Amino acid sequence: MCFDPRTYRSLPHAFAPIELLGTRFHRLTVVELIAFLVDASGDRERKTYVGHVNVHGMNLASSLPWYRDCLNSADLVFCDGWGVLLAAKLRRRPVGPEHRMTCADYLTDLAKACEASGTSMFLLAGRPGVNELALEKLRAVAPHLRIAGHHGHFPKHGPENDEVVRQINDFRPDILYVGFGMPLQEQWIGANAARIDASVFLPLGACLDWYTGVARRAPQWMRELRLEWLYRLVREPRRLWRRYLIGNPVFLGRVLLDAILPSGRAGG
Repeated sequence: MCFDPRTYRSLPHAFAPIELLGTRFHRLTVVELIAFLVDASGDRERKTYVGHVNVHGMNLASSLPWYRDCLNSADLVFCDGWGVLLAAKLRRRPVGPEHRMTCADYLTDLAKACEASGTSMFLLAGRPGVNELALEKLRAVAPHLRIAGHHGHFPKHGPENDEVVRQINDFRPDILYVGFGMPLQEQWIGANAARIDASVFLPLGACLDWYTGVARRAPQWMRELRLEWLYRLVREPRRLWRRYLIGNPVFLGRVLLDAILPSGRAGG
């Protein structure tokens, strides 16, 4: 279940759409992303959905039609994976390194922009304790930002879920960050967005773990060499081996197959 494009019309914008394996994302910079989020949050008459893609997300989109439809019907989809940019360049799509961004790198700047514009935020993500650390850090860099949060470890159906929705609606945020990981966060947004009083819905994955330092990020030199995925694999092999050791080659194979077969035949 995801956003119904008949209900949630797309905002017009100038960001060029990039198509890869039947899934669409947009060519934009982090500055443009933040400006879009702040601007869209000011419209309380509609709901804006912002998605993101990396190799894992592209693999999900290739195997789960509902997930692909979710991304393709979103108002904006940004790229947060180097593998997706590399594949796009191999398919001669006009993208560059400036078109990739990850939440842990831009969250501080977004908080400052929200503070300056009077935009409120609600963080629905992280383990108990991690959410509070993130709120504390954001309040330190943007002391006048209206922000609240709730951890993401709760039943996604039933009374406890209803209570979380009530807390969000009591706060009435302009931007709602949801970080449960793909594809659970997208399923939850699709199931609950209609009854949530927020303007912008923004999935963020495990961003708060990296942002707070609870999960150690790769050294800068590995990030510059596009090897952050390898660092994560070494640190969490049991959890991530399938995503990287199987998922990365599968994604590359799909991209190469798509290059030699008619459009639409390589994504199944």
